Amino acid sequence: MTLPSHTEPRSWDVLVAGGGTAGAIAGIAAARAGARVLVVEAQGSLGGTGTNAWVTPLMRNVSAGRNLNRGLTDELKARMHARGDGATDPGGNDNWFNPEGMKFVLEEMLLESGGEVLYHTHVVQPLVEEERITALVVHNKGGLQALHAGVFIDSTGDADVAVGAGVPFHAGDEEGIHQAMSLRFTLAGVDTERLCAFLNAHGQGQTSADFLHFWMVWGKRSTLEPLFREAVAAGVLEERDGDYFQGFSVPGRPGEISFNCPRIRADLNDGANPWHLSAAQTDGRAAIDRLTAFCRRYLEGCESAFIGTVAPMVGVRETRRIVGEYTLTLEDILDCRRFEDSICRNHYPVDIHSVKAGAHLLHEREGKAPYFAPDAFHEIPYRSIVPQGVANLLVPGRAASSTFEAQSAIRVQQNCHTMGEAAGIAAAWAAREHGGRVRCVDVAALQSEMRRLGGNV
Repeated sequence: MTLPSHTEPRSWDVLVAGGGTAGAIAGIAAARAGARVLVVEAQGSLGGTGTNAWVTPLMRNVSAGRNLNRGLTDELKARMHARGDGATDPGGNDNWFNPEGMKFVLEEMLLESGGEVLYHTHVVQPLVEEERITALVVHNKGGLQALHAGVFIDSTGDADVAVGAGVPFHAGDEEGIHQAMSLRFTLAGVDTERLCAFLNAHGQGQTSADFLHFWMVWGKRSTLEPLFREAVAAGVLEERDGDYFQGFSVPGRPGEISFNCPRIRADLNDGANPWHLSAAQTDGRAAIDRLTAFCRRYLEGCESAFIGTVAPMVGVRETRRIVGEYTLTLEDILDCRRFEDSICRNHYPVDIHSVKAGAHLLHEREGKAPYFAPDAFHEIPYRSIVPQGVANLLVPGRAASSTFEAQSAIRVQQNCHTMGEAAGIAAAWAAREHGGRVRCVDVAALQSEMRRLGGNV
């Protein structure tokens, strides 16, 4: 089959495929480093998981009480706080944010930095010559077109560009089973003061109606489990609706709660499978109706609540993971391994949302390994975002080179920011000084530059 296509006459130093959690930050960093940057994004806004999948708040990543992800992450938070779309709770957690506000902030940061964005555009296939990507074929309302650049950053989350270029990869656990997907939503019209009082009375201690956080997982001793059992018996919920339930307040959106659920049906777990992804939308919406009915009937303050938002993008935790120059392992994490080419520090726990029976959530914060100390952290090496077999490609974010278990710890948004920032600077330097060869970047100099910009490496 041969389809008509054309080549865009312009070219860029750095082309970022996917303007999501890692990609938006990568594009900003590359543009600020002096590169001509184009970010190609399938949706109509930047931010990916944090905006279009509505994953809020950011998960904390701290060591000895201090944030490990700094640099552009700090700036992003500060800008959101300044416009009322970010907040810090009484415990010092500065990760609360409004996904709609983040869309505006990321776009402003990219455009102010001199970068360009091409929305509503999908990756089709990289064109490769002698282990080098020469162009990326994309599709949009203009048809098929080839976009040329010196360096490419694959921040699709699913390693679409890398896999298309022949990079080896792994997907899922040892049986090829992936983490659960979710379709997040919000309830608006909530009386948060009454809900706060109700949660406190039911053993889910809250400090403020402005910073609510409540949860239930079967068998994890949640004080809300009896209500879920009652709702299942009454036919309001299905048994699987209690596999994972979690709600949060949202800054700048009074009377609205964001839910980190529902989980998608267990057999629909591959976010790189288009049929799974499509079915996840319909399965998720049906579950949202059930959870809305549950909240109205069983949670005080939610009697008049209504669906405020359903995320336009399914929340995908894990699909493909590249085989890079180094593969991060669970042992690296538990032993707090340091690397000479470190670009990111992490202390978020191994966090596997399993679809397998009897193992709904593997999320451990206590143990004897060094990683469980309050001041511990491990590092992520630059080599983990450098894929095997391609000279001018970087892959930051949840598709970085790691084992299934290790990926579950490093996949959270703030780590994707930091990996994206490192990738953006490195890509700009590679394009300017090394003919696009990302392995030629002086990582010690990269680390120094990240520290100069406020990074923690």
